[in-house]
Formats: sequence, structure tokens, C-alpha cells
Amino acid sequence: MSQSGSQEATGASSGSDSPTKRAPRPPVGNKVTVVLGAQWGDEGKGKVVDLLAQDADMVCRCQGGNNAGHTVVVDSVEYDFHLLPSGITNPRVTAFIGNGVVIHLPGLFEEAEKNLRKGKGLTDWEKRLIISDRAHIVFDFHQAVDGIQEQQRQEQAGKNLGTTKKGIGPVYSAKAARSGLRICDLLADFHQFSERYKVLAQQYKSMYPTLEIDIEGELVKLKDYVEQLKPMVRDGVHYMFEALHGPPKKILVEGANAALLDIDFGTYPFVTSSNCTVGGVCTGLGMPPQNVGEVYGVVKAYTTRVGIGAFPSEQCNDIGELLQSRGKEVGVTTGRKRRCGWLDLVLIKYAHMINGFTAYDNMLQIIFFPLDFLLYIFIFFLNRFIFVKLFLFFFQFSSYKT
Repeated sequence: MSQSGSQEATGASSGSDSPTKRAPRPPVGNKVTVVLGAQWGDEGKGKVVDLLAQDADMVCRCQGGNNAGHTVVVDSVEYDFHLLPSGITNPRVTAFIGNGVVIHLPGLFEEAEKNLRKGKGLTDWEKRLIISDRAHIVFDFHQAVDGIQEQQRQEQAGKNLGTTKKGIGPVYSAKAARSGLRICDLLADFHQFSERYKVLAQQYKSMYPTLEIDIEGELVKLKDYVEQLKPMVRDGVHYMFEALHGPPKKILVEGANAALLDIDFGTYPFVTSSNCTVGGVCTGLGMPPQNVGEVYGVVKAYTTRVGIGAFPSEQCNDIGELLQSRGKEVGVTTGRKRRCGWLDLVLIKYAHMINGFTAYDNMLQIIFFPLDFLLYIFIFFLNRFIFVKLFLFFFQFSSYKT
């Protein structure tokens, strides 16, 4: 059957014996360039995005929330981003927050205002930001629940997950349970939105009796955001389709978190609540995989991790402290010191297996930040090499004696 099927397909494609011809494929359209972290985050993705965004027309976020943290320096001014795509510092760039992102509205506007006071990088940001109508909203009670859950884990199991307590896990849980509320719900019928908000709030209060929610006060605050949001919100799927199939554009996708924090492929359960790998680009923006172009994996010359969880190459000694202090390894979002260790090449290979990192000429593109510590990495592997050679020598010598 498979042979006859293949012969029929061949005949149809040649058009010699078949009266009907296969319709030509529609053009693929613009390709997107994706920047992803290949470790546990904090690899310097913001720096890479900032460089690539200089020639970009559009920069997108596809997953995560304000649990991410990117630092970008433009004209000697340091900007901290959590929800906004860091490429928005380029005045020619349109920033797009996709449906896969979860948005804490007070955090979004506070972040924009804070960075606006620092310099000119965010001038007219509200005119250059587009938000998908399908993005889910992080409420203040989601953040409160996140903290309660962490406290319960500590009391019940003796350890927690080390979340940022930004409400990311609870809001993605509500999304999966189909009880979450989206940007389009807020902008459509506020009365209906209010009723659904009250139901959701009561559900959480029944699960967590100590949780306090000022329902009416929160609804007043949310209503104030409606007019500010309206000019920014679009049908995300249609907007992305037009961007891909309209005039030629350079589109950049900025991944948040990293491969080893992916909900499916990371060091579960010490992971985030979204897909930080390349598959999250398609689901988080509403675009087909055929439009994915280059996929850059960003790697530091050593490894860092915030919070608890597996870390095979961690250096809990003077070397780890040196890496932490010299690299200024402090979390942008949490302010916590990052755990530091040697570059883990097995981990990098695993991330590449999932993401298929590419570069021009199909070469693997790995960008190291900072390069100061390559010397430490070299010394580490040199010592390992010498140890292995000595081991093999004594093993052969002992075998010969016996």
C-alpha cells in the first residue's frame, strides 16, 4: 500500500498521468530569529537581543511573565526589563507581547514608567507596544497565592521551589484549568469580567483561608487600565500573520528564562511554568514552525542558577564565590545571589537536542558572556585532562605488572 501510494504521489507531482495538478504551496513569508537561553537563565539574552534589535523591525515576547529579568545598557543608561521586550529601547522597533505571556498590569506600567525616568530609550513606548488580546492576566491574588504555596511547601516538605512569587505558577494553573481571565475579557464587557473575577477570587479564598482579597478595590484598579490598554491590544493571531506575510520585516523573538527551566524539559519540579524552548515560540505567538528561522542559544562561559534544584557543576567554594562576585551574579527580578559553577557541556548538548540551535551555514551558534572566565574553564579542563592521562598511565602500568 505504501508503494502504490508513493507511486500515485509521484505521478500527481509530475503531472504526466494525472488530470489534476497539486496546488502550489503558499509563500512561507518572513522568518523570525529566536534568542533562547541554553542554561538556567541569566546567560545574557538581553544583551544579545539588544544587539540584534538594532536592525530589527519587531521584537516579541512569547512566554513567561515578570518573573524574567533582562538588563540592557543603552547610551550608558541601564534599563531593567521584566515584561517589556528589551528590544523596545530601539525607537524604530515595534514590541509585541504574545498570547503565551502572562501579564501583571500594575507591573507592566510601573516597569515602563521606571525605565522612562532613566533615559530616552522608552520614549513613546505606549505607541510602539502591541499586546495580544489572548494573553492571560496576573492578578494580585495570584502573587499572594504564590507566596502561600511556597510557605506551605516549606512547612510540609521542608523545602520550597524557590519561585519569584510573581504569581506565574498560579496564573498558568488557572489558564490550564480554564478559569483564567484574558486581556480580551477585560476590554469586552467589564460587568461580565467583574463577575468572573469574583468567582475566581472566591475559589482561591476557599482553597487558602488566610488569603485576603480586596475584590472591589482590585476591580476599580483594573477598570482604570482599560482605556490605557485599548490602543495597544490587537488580535494577536491576525497581527502576527500580517507581520509574517506582509512586507519584508526582521522579526526577533526574545525568550524568557531558559531551556533547563522549561516546564516539560527542565529540571522538574524546579522549573518555571511555561515552555522556554523553541516550541513555545509557535504556541506563544500563534505562528507556524515553518516561519522559525535562526535559533540562537545563549551560553555563559560558566553556569549559574537562582534558587534550589539540580546543579551538577556547582562550585560551593572560593571559585564559586569568585565567579559570583566578579560576574556580579545577582538576580534582576529577585535580588538573590546566583549559584555559580563550571560550564556544563552535557547540559548545553541537551539544550541543543531540544532547540536545534542554528546559525549561518548551519553552524551551532553559542555566544559566551562574559569571556573573562574562559581562562578558568580552560584551567579546569586542563586539570581534568592531566588527571585522566595519569589515571590511564597507572592503570596500564598496573595491568602490565600483573
